[in-house]
Amino acid sequence: MRTIIGAALVLALAGFTTAAGQEKIDGKKLIGKWEPADLAGALMVVEFADKGKVTVSVEKGGKGTKAEGTWKLDGDKLEMALKIDGKDQKETITVTKLTDDEFVGKDSKGKEEKLKKIKAKN
Repeated sequence: MRTIIGAALVLALAGFTTAAGQEKIDGKKLIGKWEPADLAGALMVVEFADKGKVTVSVEKGGKGTKAEGTWKLDGDKLEMALKIDGKDQKETITVTKLTDDEFVGKDSKGKEEKLKKIKAKN
């Protein structure tokens, strides 16, 4: 399960570098629940809460797991620290786009991914 969370985390957070002249990243837009624009075979939700808390939930094959940690946005760098199966995992994402509905960036290996915000159900 740790492998699934690690892979899902990398996929979800993989895509975050601002191009020269791009507008400042508004960290308030990050707050909320996000899911990968496309993640086959698993359901994953990344929730960024205020005060720097983050939760990653993954469900695959009827089994679910959750990792909790912290996040910090410094310019276009999103630093995350999670505890997965008792082990600390850190990732720095370079944000390329953050709107009310879309989150795009690159992970430390240069892989780009997109997340979409989960809309609250009325």
